[in-house]
Amino acid sequence: MTIPPPVDDADVPRYWRELGLPGLIDVHVHFLPERMQAKVWKYFEDAEAHYGTRWPIAYALPVADRLVILAGLGVRAFPTLPYPHRAGMATWLNDWSAEFAQRDPRVVQSATFYPEPEAPAYVAEALNRGARVFKVHVQVGDFDPRHHLLEPVWARLEETGTPVVIHCGSGPLAGEHTGPGPMTGLLQRYPRLQLVIAHLGMPEYGAFLDLAERYERVHLDTTMFATDFTEQMMPFDPADRSRLSALREKVLLGSDFPNIPYPYAHQLAALHRLDLGEEWLRAVLWENGARLFGVEA
Repeated sequence: MTIPPPVDDADVPRYWRELGLPGLIDVHVHFLPERMQAKVWKYFEDAEAHYGTRWPIAYALPVADRLVILAGLGVRAFPTLPYPHRAGMATWLNDWSAEFAQRDPRVVQSATFYPEPEAPAYVAEALNRGARVFKVHVQVGDFDPRHHLLEPVWARLEETGTPVVIHCGSGPLAGEHTGPGPMTGLLQRYPRLQLVIAHLGMPEYGAFLDLAERYERVHLDTTMFATDFTEQMMPFDPADRSRLSALREKVLLGSDFPNIPYPYAHQLAALHRLDLGEEWLRAVLWENGARLFGVEA
C-alpha cells in the first residue's frame, strides 16, 4: 500500500480521503444514559482488578464533546448500542436511544433486549419506532442467547434482517455463556440472522471466522482487534489473515469509542498494518457498513 496509516486523530480524515472514501462508518460506538455511562467508566477505572491490566479511557468526555470528536474524525454513521445487565432495563434503554437518535442524523437508532417475557413486545415496538440495529452483550447480561424467552425475538429479527451487534466471545473475560458454542446453536436454529460478532469474537477468532464463512449473514466487527492493547492479551494468529481477507465483504469497522485505552487513530493503523490491501480497507471502513445500515455517500 502506498497510503501511510494515520499517525494521530487529526490525521484520520487525510487517511480516509486518500483511500477515496467519503468518511467512516463505525458499527461499534457507545452512547449511554449519563449515570449508566459513569458506572461503565468506573468499571474500567478498576480494570487491573477485573482484567489484570490498566484500561485508561481515552475519551471520557461529555456527550457534546464526543460528538464533536466523531465529526472531526469523519465518522458519518454510528449506533449507540445500549445493553442491559438485568431484567427490566431494556425498555428504558430503548426509549433513551430512540430519543438520542433524533438529535443527530449520524446516529443509527439502536435498541436492545434481555430474556424476559416482555421482550417480544418491546422489540416489536423498537422496530416500529425505527430501530435499525440491536445490541446484545452475553457476558455482561450473563444469559444464554438460546434462552427460550428469546425465541420469538430471534425469529422476528431473522425475518426483518435487522443487524444485531453481539458481544459473545470470551474476551476480555469468559462468562458461563460466552464462546462459539452458544452462537453455533443459535445459528443452527436461525441461520439467516444478521449477526455482527463484536471484537471479531476474541479470543476465539478462528471459531467465529468459521461461523462467518458458514452463514451468509454473519459479520465480524473489528472492535479493538489487532491493536497493541489487545494483541498483548489475545493475539490473532497470522495464519488466519488469508481468511480475514477472503471475508472482506463481511468485516465492519468497530472501535468501542469512547471506551478505548488508546487514540481512535490506532484502531485504523492496526487494521492498516494487517497489510490486506486498500480494497479491503475501503470495504471495511465504509462500504460494508454503508450497505448494512443503508447509508448513502
